[in-house]
Amino acid sequence: MSLRMQYTIGQVAEKSNLSIHTLRYYEKEGLLPFIKRNGSGIRIYEDEHIEWLKFICCLRDTGMSISQLKDFVELTVQGDATVEQRIQMLELQKQTVQEQVNTLMSYIGMIDFKIGMYAGQAKDGRESAGQPE
Repeated sequence: MSLRMQYTIGQVAEKSNLSIHTLRYYEKEGLLPFIKRNGSGIRIYEDEHIEWLKFICCLRDTGMSISQLKDFVELTVQGDATVEQRIQMLELQKQTVQEQVNTLMSYIGMIDFKIGMYAGQAKDGRESAGQPE
């Protein structure tokens, strides 16, 4: 039997780089439905909660709204019957992220073009001034 690690909200805040306020907000919004409390009412987090939180933060960082996250969590709580709906939500989010990546890659192309243009101008300026490269 393995020992299950338990963490306080402060420890989870430190591990996740989220504030205690954000963790409480996420719980209030229903994004952390699996968190139990001990007899004194203190939240008790376990390793799987931290992994869930990392996943929620991943989705949030890729632009998923709190409302969409709530829908996803609600489907998760409902269990196996909602797997296809969750897959669809994640596929849609993946597509959104891929579009963002494509846009950013096009921006990198534009920036690289300007760097090359300016580097050429700088080289031409050095050559016309008789300066070594």
